[in-house]
Amino acid sequence: MSPDTWREELRSRGYRVTPQRQLVLEAVRELEHATPDGICARVQQTASGLNLSTVYRTLELLERIGLVTHTHLGAGSPSYHLAEEADHLHVVCRSCGEVTDSPLDLADDLVRRLRRESGFAADARHLTVFGECRTCGDAK
Repeated sequence: MSPDTWREELRSRGYRVTPQRQLVLEAVRELEHATPDGICARVQQTASGLNLSTVYRTLELLERIGLVTHTHLGAGSPSYHLAEEADHLHVVCRSCGEVTDSPLDLADDLVRRLRRESGFAADARHLTVFGECRTCGDAK
């Protein structure tokens, strides 16, 4: 999504396009899987007066209107990425911490089975699978 599209989306929903919102969106796009602390650090390179509470409020708004989404990649703060790039699941190595995006369709059987057996409509885009990557497994 281009910055022009972000601006249009914000305006169409009645929100002003502020420098803070634009800087947070740009940081989310650049950093991928960014925590609010990481986003704040990136934004402060340009706008030193922006604080962490503003980043959290901005992320909350941007998620509510569908421009960003979050996932939990372990303990601590959630990680954010652009909603348009959210069609994947996450694989996290517990040994080295590497985060890999995997195709969403890997979870199709699980999603279908949950629907069939319990009536649960799963959103696999928020799925994070923890384990051990090949490199760490081979090192043993």
